[in-house]
Amino acid sequence: MTDEDDGRRAARVFDALGAAYEKAFAHSEAHRRSLEWLLGRLGPGSHVLDVGSGTGRPTAETLARAGHEVLGVDVSPVMVDLAARQVPQATFRCVDVRELPLEKSSLDAVCVYFSLLQMEREQQSALIGRLGRALRPGGSLALATVPLDVEGVDAVFMGQPVRVTSFAGEDLVDVVAGAGLTVLAEENVLFTPDHPEAVPEPHLFLRCGRE
Repeated sequence: MTDEDDGRRAARVFDALGAAYEKAFAHSEAHRRSLEWLLGRLGPGSHVLDVGSGTGRPTAETLARAGHEVLGVDVSPVMVDLAARQVPQATFRCVDVRELPLEKSSLDAVCVYFSLLQMEREQQSALIGRLGRALRPGGSLALATVPLDVEGVDAVFMGQPVRVTSFAGEDLVDVVAGAGLTVLAEENVLFTPDHPEAVPEPHLFLRCGRE
């Protein structure tokens, strides 16, 4: 499986979901708490990268309204179009983050909310390493995932076929630490998306910093 293949698969899933994804996850209090933590660490006009920016809400919208410079990237053209219309204060690009040039120490913060799950483990680890290097000293990484020890498992997510790969929570913490980042806090919750075909799923939110 190539990066291009799994990128196209992810694009098809989220093109199909569109605004329904935002509605399904809008009531995630853990996501809101993660953003509040991030806002508390950012100086005025910080540069933030939102990986897998979706519809732009709540992440890019919350950060842009607080006066930060936000670049959102997503493989789904439908999502990017929605985000650009809903959050005109931010910038959005339809691009796979693995193909996005990232300069060392160029970002104040990075958000990665549930955007790793359709990448292979090697790719997830490599990307977290790249994102860590792109953070300035004192920078922040807000990361969320479904912490399951699974690799290449076919599943159905909100009615869409997906192939999921993830790490158990403790293993993801090790990946983050290996990228030179410090896990400052963890939050585990059980969340049920607001969708008739959704089931409860574990969510892990990591709050990380670069020394």
